[in-house]
Amino acid sequence: MKYTCEIVIESPRQRVIELFDSTDNLFKWMDGLMSFEHLEGEPGQPGAKSRLVFKRGNGELEMIETVAIRDLPDVFAGSYEADHAWNGMVNRFVEDGADRTRWITENEFKFTGIWRFVSLVLRPMFPKQTMKSMRAFKEFVEAEGE
Repeated sequence: MKYTCEIVIESPRQRVIELFDSTDNLFKWMDGLMSFEHLEGEPGQPGAKSRLVFKRGNGELEMIETVAIRDLPDVFAGSYEADHAWNGMVNRFVEDGADRTRWITENEFKFTGIWRFVSLVLRPMFPKQTMKSMRAFKEFVEAEGE
């Protein structure tokens, strides 16, 4: 499954990148994030791996992030692996005027086992969840100001 989402953030691209690039800020906008642990490689650089744990309902969702591309302020890409799911995500940041940034995400999901079939039913949920996270980041950035 592949899809693209985008949102305009009322903040200069450099400020958006500054806030996006800080792991401390993840807890301020990623819903349910309980922990972020660097595992290997140079943090934030291609090949680096980190463990993210999210609160989901009565349980937890653990995923491993692997950084694929770091060409900021233009592109940051990585993959996120969890039980029976793989998500590749390319984040692009485009200047949209002096004080606006267009954030575009290209998303791909692959599933194994029973989740291949469950994902067909839940397919509309994935872009909605991505947009929810993007809106949370936009609100965080715009509230932070300059």
